[in-house]
Amino acid sequence: MFVGKLALHCIIWDMEAEGLFKHPCCLVTKIKRLQFAQEHKDWTVEHWKKVMWSDESRFQLHHADGRVSIWRKQHESMHPICMNTTLQAGEGSVMVWGMFSWHDLGPLIRVEQSLNSTTYLSIVADQIHPIMLMAYPNGDGFFQQDNETCHGARIVQECFQEHEGDFTLLRWPPQSPDLNPIEHLWDEVKRAIRQLVPQPSNLTELDSAIHQAWCQIPRITFQHLVESMPRRIALVLKAKGGPMKY
Repeated sequence: MFVGKLALHCIIWDMEAEGLFKHPCCLVTKIKRLQFAQEHKDWTVEHWKKVMWSDESRFQLHHADGRVSIWRKQHESMHPICMNTTLQAGEGSVMVWGMFSWHDLGPLIRVEQSLNSTTYLSIVADQIHPIMLMAYPNGDGFFQQDNETCHGARIVQECFQEHEGDFTLLRWPPQSPDLNPIEHLWDEVKRAIRQLVPQPSNLTELDSAIHQAWCQIPRITFQHLVESMPRRIALVLKAKGGPMKY
């Protein structure tokens, strides 16, 4: 499916009115988000139950005041102009990669330093592939990932191609954390850690707290998030591919 000329012109007019046309990357993002929403506008909750969602997040530890502040990836805040935020500096952090579906929470994998193609390849082989086979044995599952550089690495793409009969890789639009329900699970973890007394005082305690908070997320919480997908798609259509608050 493609965006017609009239729809494209409407998007351009909207962006001109917003003063954003000077940012061509934003126009491309808006079009791709609109395309994704159009392609999935008829998906029901039953369709979205077939999707395994994934993401990585960095949790920052601040020793100065004894509080844990959690900062996520640079593109996680949505704005009509091209996103450009900065990860706050701290005295240490823990990065984790996670996945979940309507049916269950997947594992959290601690990532040392940053997620590169080699590390992600091992996650694909050791976690994603076997879990997708177990969750969707008929090969009708979809795996969602965002557009991080390591996800598009040649060695990673070749691995996915080797298993293309086992599940389908969901084509994901750029700059779309608002469409990924896992973002709300990171918020759940954040709130749980902030309520801890005492707060984690080192990275080992922070890592343990992250995993414990993840495992304690109620089933009804992540199921409701997946069930929100038709509404999210409708909001993106209403915004003509622009960002939406959810």
